[in-house]
Amino acid sequence: MTMMIPDILDKEDVTVMIIAARKKLGLKWAEIAEKIGMSPVFTHSACMGMNAFPPEKAKALCEVLGLPGEAAEVLAESPNKVFDQTVPTDPCIYRFYEVVGVYGPTLKALIHEEFGDGIMSAIDFDMSVTRVPHPKGDRVKVEMSGKYLQYNAW
Repeated sequence: MTMMIPDILDKEDVTVMIIAARKKLGLKWAEIAEKIGMSPVFTHSACMGMNAFPPEKAKALCEVLGLPGEAAEVLAESPNKVFDQTVPTDPCIYRFYEVVGVYGPTLKALIHEEFGDGIMSAIDFDMSVTRVPHPKGDRVKVEMSGKYLQYNAW
């Protein structure tokens, strides 16, 4: 099966190419990330068009997956972060939406209490997902660390 490559690629085109190549090669996201020297979280996010790869990492990803050079240029472009404004229906994504809905005000209050009036950056940000053995069934551990950004008083 030969993949048709449009004359001008955009992030959505490249995402489709990445998903197809990953499936064909039988690679996990963690394996791809290791091969290009990045975290699995950032690698997946940038492959889905939500972040921009540094040019050398975009080139490395294209080499690992056998993608054309034009795809590397697209992967290094600034993202246009547009996502659905409706409640997600995917069960896993919905649970994160639910966590923010239930605990968002608590997180905000605790951040403000500890740091002051501000936010946690999602740009200067690290995240990891790990499995934690537990007697009642393994746990999903999500750790997030973002730079604190204080609101400016004008």
